[in-house]
Amino acid sequence: MVGESTYVPPPYVPLRQSDAEADLVSPTDVIPAAQHIKNGPEQWSSGICACFDDMQSCCIGLVCPCYLFGKNAEVLGSGTLVGSCMMHFILWALVNTFCCMLTEGFMLGIPGCFVACYACGYRKILRSKYNLEEAPCGDLVTHFFCHLCAICQEYREIRERSQESSSSNRNPAVVTAPTVQTMESASAK
Repeated sequence: MVGESTYVPPPYVPLRQSDAEADLVSPTDVIPAAQHIKNGPEQWSSGICACFDDMQSCCIGLVCPCYLFGKNAEVLGSGTLVGSCMMHFILWALVNTFCCMLTEGFMLGIPGCFVACYACGYRKILRSKYNLEEAPCGDLVTHFFCHLCAICQEYREIRERSQESSSSNRNPAVVTAPTVQTMESASAK
């Protein structure tokens, strides 16, 4: 009989609950305490004008916004870094240059319309992925009037959310089984 164990411990029954009540409640009926029910969209982790809070994204967004846009699109799974970066570059720099040269600056706002239409789709994907509110205004309007700030805000949000998810998975709890306990009779000693 030494080495064999057929003992199965009884299921856990909380205090002030009888065995009959424990049988009525199945484990699927219990809602974990960590689960939070959210009624509406969440707020952004930073504002649209908080570019100077993160100087890295501010500088990259100012000097090379197409790279930051491509990085956002790559993380969202909506495109590749090179493809999205090149599309942003074509819409922003080349179309802007041709519009200025051909119309002598008269149609300077037209490239902004193209970029805003292209970029607002990515902002909508980001909002739906993280359940964010459409703020400070609509996606198209935000990118049309504050395109560089919107790209920086999206980059900060993606980075903040990815750090939260990686930090929660970084140190999983180590669970070890208890030592095996055996019962020996007092006469064996």
